[in-house]
Amino acid sequence: MSTPQQGSALERVRGLAREVAKFGAVGGVGVLVNLGVFNLIRHTTDLQVVRASVIATVVAIITNYLGFRYFTYRDRARTGGSRELPLFVAFSVIGLVIENGVLYTATYGFGWDGPLATNVFKFIGIGTATVFRFWSYRTWVFKALPEAEPVQAPASVVASPRGGAAGTRAPEPARK
Repeated sequence: MSTPQQGSALERVRGLAREVAKFGAVGGVGVLVNLGVFNLIRHTTDLQVVRASVIATVVAIITNYLGFRYFTYRDRARTGGSRELPLFVAFSVIGLVIENGVLYTATYGFGWDGPLATNVFKFIGIGTATVFRFWSYRTWVFKALPEAEPVQAPASVVASPRGGAAGTRAPEPARK
């Protein structure tokens, strides 16, 4: 037998699992966009590794915002330009610094700048920043709507044995 608390805890876990799956789907597309743009820039231009990575990250951030707003968090409160977008940009910039900080450290700190190494550390940076982004987006940017409380009758209205509410009179039959 399931108590209400167990059922609600199970529902919260199921809801979180759905959210993680949707976040992962959008994030997966973002990773492909990020790595694709990064490698396209690296193989077609002479831009330095981290500059190419920053450009790729920005393109992925734009792609991800659309996916998060219209797929992952479409049921969440919409505050648009007044709150949501500035917070998304702020947390995305922090994620960009985390992601590209890993790549910068590997490339310029350790000299690991070959094509395979840059892609591996770009991917590690994306993964590290994703943990931060998931937490910050769900906590601050795409806030859950408050749960609706069940509607209850006012406590002052109590049913009377005659079918009406206590303290009120039942209509009297019409007299002839």
